Formats: sequence, structure tokens, C-alpha cells
Amino acid sequence: MPINSFLNYPMSWKPDRAQLKRPIYLSLADQLEKEIAGGFLRPGTKLPPQRELADFLDINFTTVTRAYRLCELKGLLYAVTGSGTFVAPSAAQSVTLSTENLVKETIDLGFVSSFESCNDMLTDTISTVVKKRQLSELLDFAHPTGMPHQKAAGANWLEGVGVHTDPEHLAIVSGTQNGLALTLLALFEPGDRIAVDTYTYANFIELAKLYHLQLVPIPGDGEGMLAEELEARHKLNGIQGVFLMPSCCNPTTTVISEERKQALAEVIRKSGMILIEDDIHVFFTAGVVPAYQGPIQRFVPEQTIYLSSTSKPICSGLRVAYLVYPDRFREAIQKAIFNVNVKTSSLDVEIITEAILSGKAAEIVRRKRQLAQERNARFEAVFPEGRETGNPFSFYRWLPIPDKRPGAEVEGKLQENGIRVYHSDRFLTGKREKTAYVRVALSTPVTLEHLNRGLEILKRALEP
Repeated sequence: MPINSFLNYPMSWKPDRAQLKRPIYLSLADQLEKEIAGGFLRPGTKLPPQRELADFLDINFTTVTRAYRLCELKGLLYAVTGSGTFVAPSAAQSVTLSTENLVKETIDLGFVSSFESCNDMLTDTISTVVKKRQLSELLDFAHPTGMPHQKAAGANWLEGVGVHTDPEHLAIVSGTQNGLALTLLALFEPGDRIAVDTYTYANFIELAKLYHLQLVPIPGDGEGMLAEELEARHKLNGIQGVFLMPSCCNPTTTVISEERKQALAEVIRKSGMILIEDDIHVFFTAGVVPAYQGPIQRFVPEQTIYLSSTSKPICSGLRVAYLVYPDRFREAIQKAIFNVNVKTSSLDVEIITEAILSGKAAEIVRRKRQLAQERNARFEAVFPEGRETGNPFSFYRWLPIPDKRPGAEVEGKLQENGIRVYHSDRFLTGKREKTAYVRVALSTPVTLEHLNRGLEILKRALEP
């Protein structure tokens, strides 16, 4: 159909045909990316159907398909089978969460730290490690996946929360984020699809962009991702992996129920998908949340990469995490470690190992549980509508808000009031829902009084 016949035809996006250069699909994708970056195409915008856009531009249908596909790989778009193609929620901005760029005097309720006041509890442990005769052995390139005694200690530590493994199936990596990056690099190819919760860990969204992976949002409820929806989307889209945070989903704090774990595991087993289980909050779930019986990994061990970091339960700055893998992934995972990490600092790992073996780690966990319980009680006193939702020992809470403006505007308004929180747009992997939220970090303010002041400011700022 000639382009002139579309002059008055309503379309959400009308690219400039005169600016297209060969190869056309690259030029079209570049134009689309610039329109998104410039704010002309807002997150959630439904793009014209591919055939309709091809007719409008008088080009081949497959050219539009290639352009859309390229932008999907860049994380700019997402497709919903039967509904169309949409601009991704995080397309125009980075959603990476960090402690950078915080205005002085601002109360930080955004970045989730790890009750850093507890780091002083490791002072004696560090002194013990430094005085060891074999200190020099901790400073070389040997044992890139972890020293044997360190891996044995890690396996025993995980045994206490229901993860049954051994040193031969465990590698020590430099924190959860590093473990996730290694897993995606080792086991997935650009263009692969990974199922995630509708709201998921923001830095995992950024990793998917870096590796050109497509995230497929799967609906859920109070018990976690819906197994029947995962199965249906796998049949439609050929999903290769699933990313789940079963003990405390970041950001929603949802704890996946035992029944739902079994249902999800059955779908994963039958489909052959790879499960990436990020269980960073397990030490604040196992033994304290009555319904917890163990990880999803125990149902599908041959298809699971299980990650448990010590950053939340012990110390964030030491950057130590345990990555559990089956035999089938051994070569790929170790190759990624050898070529990307070289190795995680044995000195840092030795401090964590000494803390585990001496009982100091368990003491720190108990203290952090107490602090988390106190902070959650304070949150519920200020926001009583948020009671009894998600993990009661979470380091953050998920708060519905009445403000319907874009997330960046809401965050900016709150920062003007002296607090930083993160809006649900940063965590969104699909179409924006009617209800917006903010994730409120409870563990970052140094004192309970500091937290209370931030929560009171937040409450006033959110009032209509």
C-alpha cells in the first residue's frame, strides 16, 4: 500500500521513510531506538503490527520483523503472543540499582544494603584469618572454584537450609550478581528466552540486556509464578530458562509456596528448561517461615543452577556466593569461571569460611533476623495497609501507591522531599499494571530512628 494512503491513518509510530538507509532493518531499528530514547515512544506503547508498518513504509514484511527482533534483543521491546509488540518498561533508562548518585542528606530507602552495622561482628574472625600460618596460600591463583575446605564448609552451610550438595558440585563466585552473569554467559545464547516474574530483580533485567536475552513475563499471585501460565508461554515461545527468587522475590517479597514449587518444578522438568534459582534470602526464610521446606532445586536438581550469596546473611562487602550445579553444566560453568573470574578472592572466602565454622555466621544471621523483624514492625506501624504480605523478615517492602505518573517522575518527586525509593517501573518486565508500587528498603538506614523519619516523609509525600 502506498505511503500516502496512510497520511491520516492512526498509528502509534510513523517512521520517516526518507531517513531509512541500507540495510533497511538496521536503519529502522536505529530510528526506533532513538524515538524511544527521546521519549517520543513511552514505555508500554503498542507498536504498529509488523505487516501494517511494512505496508506504511512500502518495504518487505520480513524487514520490519528483523528490526523489531533486533530491538527485542536490546531490551527495548517485548512481544506478547496474540496481543502485539510493546515498548519495554525500562527501555529508555537503565534500571541498575546502586548506591551511586545519591544526593547528600537524602535518606536512602532505595538501595537494599545488608545491615552494615553487623560488619563489626566479623572483626575477630578477620584477625583469626590474618594470623593463620597458611595466609600466603590464600593469595595465589590456585583453586579457582574455591579451596576444598572452603567448598566443604559452603556445602555444610547450605545443608542447614535444605540444599543437598557436595564440594564436587559447588563453585565459589564473587557474589550473586557475578554468579548470575556467569550462568547466563555459560548456558544461554543471544536471543534465548528466560521466564521471569512480572516484577523481577532489576539488575537481572540489565544483565539480560547485556547478553541480548529476552525476558518473558509470567503472571503470578500471592504464592508465586503461576505454573500453568509458565507452561502455556513455553508452548507459545519456546522458553529456554526460568529465573526465580523463591524465598523472597525482589521486589515483591513473595515467598513461593511448597505446592507452587512442586507445580513449577514439574513444568520445568517436562519442558527441559533451565532453572536459575536465586535464593539470597533463604537464611531469613528456612526455619523462621513455617511453610518453607526447601528449594525448588531439590525437585529438579539436574536442570537447576542454585545460587546462595553470603552478602545478606553475613557480609555484603566480601562478595562471596555459592553456586550449585549438576554434572551436565560442570564444564560450561567452570569454563566461564576460569575465563571471566579467574578466581574469587580466597582471602575473602576464608573469612566467610572461618565465620561459618566458628559459629559467628549463625550469630550474625540471628542478629540480622532480629533487626529485620524490628524494621518490618516499624514499617507496618507507619503503613498498616502493608501488613502480612510476603516474607516477614524481608529487608524491603512492596508498597502500593496512588501516584500514576511515570516511575522516574515519582522517584524525582520523592527525592525532592529528601528520600530515595525505587519505583515499580524499574522492576517491570511486561505491560504496566493499574497499580503502581515503590520498593522501600528497610535495612539501609543506620538506625531505627533514621528509618522512621524516612518512612514518615514517604507517607506524607504519598498522600493525595
